Amino acid sequence: MSTSKPLHGVRIVTEPSEMKAFLSFPYSHYKDDENWIAPLYIQQRDLLDPKKNPYFENVDHAFFTAEKDGEIAGRIAVFINHDWNEYQKQQTGFFGFFECVDDAFLTRLLFNVAKDWLKERGMNKILGPINPGFMYELGLLVEGHETEPYIMMPWTKAYYDKHVKAAGLDKEIDLLAYVVDEKSVALDRINRAEQIVRHRLPNLVIRPVNIRNFKEEARTIRKIFNQAWATNWGFSPVSEAEFDHIAKDLKLILDKDLAHIAEIDGKPIGFSVALPDMNQAFKHVRDGKLMPFGLVKLLYHKRKIDRIRTALMGVIPEYRGKGIDALLHREAIVKGLAKGYNASELSWLLETNTEMIRVAERIGGWKEKTYRIYSSEL
Repeated sequence: MSTSKPLHGVRIVTEPSEMKAFLSFPYSHYKDDENWIAPLYIQQRDLLDPKKNPYFENVDHAFFTAEKDGEIAGRIAVFINHDWNEYQKQQTGFFGFFECVDDAFLTRLLFNVAKDWLKERGMNKILGPINPGFMYELGLLVEGHETEPYIMMPWTKAYYDKHVKAAGLDKEIDLLAYVVDEKSVALDRINRAEQIVRHRLPNLVIRPVNIRNFKEEARTIRKIFNQAWATNWGFSPVSEAEFDHIAKDLKLILDKDLAHIAEIDGKPIGFSVALPDMNQAFKHVRDGKLMPFGLVKLLYHKRKIDRIRTALMGVIPEYRGKGIDALLHREAIVKGLAKGYNASELSWLLETNTEMIRVAERIGGWKEKTYRIYSSEL
């Protein structure tokens, strides 16, 4: 019986073949995890391609893979978003796309390499997982592994939390996912709330997003978003190029009855975007490949989607606390129920955002998942 120790190593990605290995690792890593939803490989490839994603216009980055006994056993990415740091007045680097086998030493090795890379470039703090920016997937799943994630929400190994902490990072903040379904939804309460709000704001109009004029609608939503989120943890203004890039992808799955803009006297003051949960279709494409059979499976199961996720919402500061957010949630839930969607996830909510948590609970929601962001001084 051999008593030799396993060989560990980390290398920086420099070649296309190494990037392919970086992108491919999760598909084998999670193959036995029933509740993990495979992302489309082509989408992940384009997401991390600086030539295709405007997010990278002012972002330094590097990708690393870890090996154990000659096999890829982990990965991590690091990002320095100079616009974010300038807005936040920080010198913080992000880590993201972290995956690793159940090996505390290898996890620590990955984070040591990530920290060193950031320190060498003048950063004094590491924060993540942020994959790759705040408009994308965030956090490690620390509660709620027994159910599948909704669209654009991660599902990660349960042991990650202890290994990341052992690598010297601590909790920065938790992001919460609330779910309301056809059995729990407090329709009487939200209908009464609607009457009260509309009495107070008789000029309030909540209208569906105009798909035919989607580019202009996206600009309106971006303007509201940048005002509504300006004081939130982790925020920095989203550029027009980045928002248009994200909106272009969302348009492919958007249901006009689930995306709304709130106006008062014709002035846009709030919005919400709920998305059909495409994860219910993606789960049937376990290898993340559309060809040769993945696209057929995707189109077939897309017809069976019966839940939604409110992924984006915002109300400009002067109209907060007036119940407009509750009405936006109501609009998506009521329209969704009418179209056969029987559950909705409201995510993510900052654990410190007590106002939105109360709204989620008042309409009948319960906390189903907790995602954690970690940090460490360098």
